[in-house]
Amino acid sequence: MGRAAEMLGTTPAFLRALGEHRLITPLRSEGGHRRYSRYQLRIAARARELVDQGTPIEAACRIIVLEDQLEEAQRINAEYCRATETAGPPTAA
Repeated sequence: MGRAAEMLGTTPAFLRALGEHRLITPLRSEGGHRRYSRYQLRIAARARELVDQGTPIEAACRIIVLEDQLEEAQRINAEYCRATETAGPPTAA
C-alpha cells in the first residue's frame, strides 16, 4: 500500500470493501496490483470517517455519492451565476 493511502488511514481490506460496494474501482498496475488515484483515496478517507462514526459501509458509500453530486451541482450553479453576471442584464428587443 502506498504512502498516500497510509496517510489517509485506509487499509487494503477497507479499499476492497469500497470496491465491492462499487464506490471506487481500482486501477491495475502492470504486475496486476491494485492502484488507486489520489481522488479515490480521498473518497476512501471520507468513507472511513463515516464508518468510524458508526455509519454502515453501505450507507457511507451512498452518502459519499450524494455529497459528490451536490458538489458538482454547486460548481455548475456557481459557473452559471458567474456567466450571467458577466453577461449583464438581458436587453429588450
